Amino acid sequence: MSSEATVTATALTQPPPAACPAVSVKALCAFGAKEGDLDFRFVPVPSAQEGMAGHSLVQSRRGAGYEREVSLSATSSGLLVRGRADGYDAGHRRVEEIKTFRGRFDAIRANHRALHWAQAKCYGWMLCERESLDEISVALVYLDLASGEETVLEERWPRDALRAHFEQLCASFMAWAERQGDRHRALQAELEALSFPHTAFRPGQRELAQGVYRAAGAARCLIAQAPTGIGKTVATTWPLLRGWGAHKTQKVFFLTAKTPGRAVALEALGLAGRDAESLRVLELTAREKACEHPGKSCDGEACPLARGFYDRLPDARREAIATRELSRPTLRNIAQAHAVCPYFLAQEMARWSDVIVADYNYYFDSSAFLYALTKEEEWRVTVLVDEAHNLLERARGMYTAPLTAQPFDDALRVAPTGIKPRLAVLRREWRALQAQQASSYAALEDIPDSLLQPLQEAVSAIAEHFAAVPKDAHGPLQRFFFDMVYFLRLADAFGTHSVFEVTSGDDGDEDALTIRNLVPAPFLKPRFAASMSTVCFSGTLAPFPFYRDVLGLPDDTLELDVASPFQAHQLSVQVTPHISTRFQHRAGSLDALTDLIGAQFMRRPGNYLAFFSSFDYLDAAHASFAQRWPGIPTWSQSRRMAEADREAFVARFQAGGQGVGFAVLGGAFGEGVDLPGDRLIGAFIASLGLPNHNAMNEVMRERMETLFPGEGYNYTYLYPGLRKVVQAAGRVIRTENDTGVVYLLDDRFDRPEVRGLLPAWWQVERAGR
Repeated sequence: MSSEATVTATALTQPPPAACPAVSVKALCAFGAKEGDLDFRFVPVPSAQEGMAGHSLVQSRRGAGYEREVSLSATSSGLLVRGRADGYDAGHRRVEEIKTFRGRFDAIRANHRALHWAQAKCYGWMLCERESLDEISVALVYLDLASGEETVLEERWPRDALRAHFEQLCASFMAWAERQGDRHRALQAELEALSFPHTAFRPGQRELAQGVYRAAGAARCLIAQAPTGIGKTVATTWPLLRGWGAHKTQKVFFLTAKTPGRAVALEALGLAGRDAESLRVLELTAREKACEHPGKSCDGEACPLARGFYDRLPDARREAIATRELSRPTLRNIAQAHAVCPYFLAQEMARWSDVIVADYNYYFDSSAFLYALTKEEEWRVTVLVDEAHNLLERARGMYTAPLTAQPFDDALRVAPTGIKPRLAVLRREWRALQAQQASSYAALEDIPDSLLQPLQEAVSAIAEHFAAVPKDAHGPLQRFFFDMVYFLRLADAFGTHSVFEVTSGDDGDEDALTIRNLVPAPFLKPRFAASMSTVCFSGTLAPFPFYRDVLGLPDDTLELDVASPFQAHQLSVQVTPHISTRFQHRAGSLDALTDLIGAQFMRRPGNYLAFFSSFDYLDAAHASFAQRWPGIPTWSQSRRMAEADREAFVARFQAGGQGVGFAVLGGAFGEGVDLPGDRLIGAFIASLGLPNHNAMNEVMRERMETLFPGEGYNYTYLYPGLRKVVQAAGRVIRTENDTGVVYLLDDRFDRPEVRGLLPAWWQVERAGR
């Protein structure tokens, strides 16, 4: 979590109890004492272990009468404030607040120092109370971890001035706390009376809602497969709102894989919680999408919205707290009205919102903002993972760290003279690894120390340079620095869940060193453990053991497979034993495949989608079809399709229209496209969607077999492939009134082990020649 993030008190995330509410000194000061600019310029931040060691070093230098880690508390305005002063010297009547840093002392931000003074002054007041002192020395002790030298800032403060400072902070905090307490009490009463937003449940919707409610009540995770069209978003959000008080919920995180999913979630939450006026829903957006001044760094010297941010934040926060739905446009309007950064306003409001809608990475990434807050504040959260089949590939990407040649070359080109030798040593070891390869790709069981040592030395040298010359902390050198830092972080956690890959550009591959994650379970397990309950739901989330194993869901995870509301007579599912779409058979079967598509169109003209496993296969099939069936309209997905072109592709599927759209299986049109009624009446799926048999995937298969004996092929190829098939077929039947046809164009679909993985409501038949 960012060092700039304001910390709040757990006491404010639920109605204050009858007893005096309590808050830490850190939270009190972070709420009311930060001032000045946002500042996110690079500074080398000590680790938690280095910080603790630094505190111990300073404390060990003090005299015999020096008290360490002094537990203190005081009450004001009905608020109990507790904390631990780093040190107190009774002989000199001096309280110390110890901070560690690297680099230049004058690089410590002004807003940080204001916060440090506020904390130290609170401890000063508490010690004046405890020791009956008329005045006390308040000292900030900054320890340079590199040199071991201390810089001490010391001020003498009278008791009355410290009391006034403390009481002002408490009064401001308590006024906010009381308002939030009133809101939470009203919210709980509203949610207890919350009725289902529709007159009746759709088929399957009640079953899913009950499963989510029971999982939250039992504080267990749930993996649920539920078909499209039953209203999954309402069925997962409404029971959590209804059970808010019974489950002692403090937050709900609704996580999506793609931006459109957030809009759907906000709409459903507006519906599910429409009678809860006190409910606050927040949408979190990526920084690059929320930024009002792209290209400018997040500091007061560069960005006008960072300048004086903390001075204007209280007014912006007050307006935001009175707004029920803090969507991206709403937050932007509030931020503009108060001249603050909308991205960091949203981060602040995460502490004061009940339901947060965000991308997966906000909870599951290695530096996830919501996960860090949950741990720090000890929130009771329920996490909803929408379209959870996407989490596997997304999580693999989160815990994969590539070092690629072009960014390295860019960094080397702009590196100062003192850094170039370090990078040259790294490049030499990089080349030495590639020279040992028999082919352009190699997967190693371990990361050689001969590589890690120059990496660590390069990172240390660049960090020291940035600390000495902050203006250089930007551009290609900084970007590659962060790449190296993340690579080293994953190297520390390297295990059987990942593989170290060395690729050269000889055969068109990317010249790279990569820690590639294969099984994200070890990284995701703490995320599931931190939640009260996590619900992973999707229309295609089978078989359950596969997702439970690779995602790291707990052993006691509940499972729910909601029956489809659709009937077998709505969808004719045909397999083609006479057609093989294996790579070596494609050219020979292309005419039969395209003739089957054309014949079906002639029998029932309308809109169809034909899916292929690659663009090369798609292009060949499209060309063959256009030649053999020139009277049938067609349109085709292209490589690197722009957003406008994707929209135009979907727009061709008009009600009452006729034609065949050619698309790639697993691409933009294989899921998330809603074409009800006769906008789409059939789909042709040419192949099982299996990932390519290449060196990388064979390494994965071998590792999967080691980790999950007997499942290597299924976990690598079969299950991921058939998920894409079922999703593509799911574009055809969207409502209980739809009818259509799906052709599974490969003889392997006729195998019992493959048929057993297809939806139970399908009645699969063999198509004639």
